[in-house]
Amino acid sequence: MGQILDGKGLANLLAGKLQQQVSELKEQGIEPLFCVINIGDDPGSKIYLRTKKKRAQEIGIAQKVYQLPADESQADLLALIDELNVNPQINGIMVQLPVPEQIDLNEALEHISPDKDVDCLTPSNVGRLWRGDHFVEPATAHGILALLKHYQINLRGKNVVIIGRSSIVGKPLAALMLEQDATVSILHLKTKNLSEYTKRADILVSAAGHAGLVTAEMIKQDAVVVDVGINRVNGRTVGDVNFDEVAPKASYITPVPGGIGPLTVESLMEQVVKLTRRNHGR
Repeated sequence: MGQILDGKGLANLLAGKLQQQVSELKEQGIEPLFCVINIGDDPGSKIYLRTKKKRAQEIGIAQKVYQLPADESQADLLALIDELNVNPQINGIMVQLPVPEQIDLNEALEHISPDKDVDCLTPSNVGRLWRGDHFVEPATAHGILALLKHYQINLRGKNVVIIGRSSIVGKPLAALMLEQDATVSILHLKTKNLSEYTKRADILVSAAGHAGLVTAEMIKQDAVVVDVGINRVNGRTVGDVNFDEVAPKASYITPVPGGIGPLTVESLMEQVVKLTRRNHGR
């Protein structure tokens, strides 16, 4: 049976350290504040917003949610972002995904100041990420690396396979792992014969959003398996990995829930504090 990579436990440990940093900032009259723009009534977004608010309160970070109607115009959204950009009290800005179809997400992200971009999704911050001189890191990717580091899983020279090429997980995770000298392959919906790649992986990360996608036959003995998938099946939350099948064959494996999810939220708070410190010359 593979050792469980306890993301929830690590998230709580890191949150305690972050809480101390926030307390020190407040003693200097600096209050970390980030704003979330949520457009429409996506159920998943509402759950995530509640989770972020709870964690922010525990750490001492102020969060303000701008709840916009589902028919919000592009022009009004951009005007709001511009307003938040120039407000010196606001240290971080993020647009909650997904957004309604009338919203041009790329244009909206381009409007966010790179100095307040907690998601690392503005074009300049994405470029810095791939160039290797980034300041912020996307929360999920940051959380995955923190978890591997905590369990002393070295990436240097390892074959890493990532299933999923999204801008918030797959692509930035590949960039960060390349920085640590891993050899990275990114798989996606058009990839033929996934198992040809996954069987060679020392570390397999699945962020496809497809329940039960990864089975025991797809991994090699003693692989490290990181499950980023969040899927609802028969009223239960499950990942992309068939946990019961894969766990006996893996050396390490993340559970769902309790693996990467809690670290994503905690990592977001880390980015908020980093930006707050930098924006105040700390």
